[in-house]
Amino acid sequence: MSAVISISHLKKTYPRALLAAVNDLSLEVPQASIFGLLGPNGAGKTTTINILCGLVARDKGKATIFGLDVSVDKNAIRRRMGVVPQHIALYPTLSGWENILYIGQLYGLSKTAIRERGGNLMKRLGLETHANKRVAHYSGGIKRRMNIIASLLHDPELIILDEPTAGVDVQSRAMILSFLKEYREGGRTIVYTSHQLEEAEQICDTIAIVDEGKNIIDGAPAALISSTPECRRLEDVFLHYTGHSVRD
Repeated sequence: MSAVISISHLKKTYPRALLAAVNDLSLEVPQASIFGLLGPNGAGKTTTINILCGLVARDKGKATIFGLDVSVDKNAIRRRMGVVPQHIALYPTLSGWENILYIGQLYGLSKTAIRERGGNLMKRLGLETHANKRVAHYSGGIKRRMNIIASLLHDPELIILDEPTAGVDVQSRAMILSFLKEYREGGRTIVYTSHQLEEAEQICDTIAIVDEGKNIIDGAPAALISSTPECRRLEDVFLHYTGHSVRD
């Protein structure tokens, strides 16, 4: 299976920082898979994602998406990629539909295409009855689901999700995870970060545990659990490699 994302010896140190945020990181994300990028606070996950999205320049190493350099071919990559940020990227004074129409036009889509694609996604994620309500009045779970829809209007081949179920109710979490599995079945690739390790164990085909800017270990969750002494869950594996010390 070919790699959609390939990272080789990536390094990034921010000005005046004592340590590198990303330090000789190497990993590959297989096509048509759900890949979990896991690690404690300060492990380098966000910096890695920002480099992939073309928001932060790397110092050393190489990072490609679809074989394209993330620093050189930003526009070509963005047309084929969707990003669901941890923070809600919607206009609170607009309705759900108004947000979708505006964001869809930023992607260069026609209103007909936006309504068809947006309508299908709203139906799948249970938001039809909330479409004309202001986002400011949405619950946390509804905002999370609408946030996902806004990033999928252009039908991207790759989506990167940063904590997509943070602060949502059980029903919304179940719906989001089920949707991600379906999206992967369509041949798309998903990169998923979360502190909910039971979720990652449930939905990820492959995970990488990163810490101090490095790839500590990667592989299928079940394989990592079975090969790590005295581990029965992915959480046990995570603590085995990253320790029990609390991170700020």
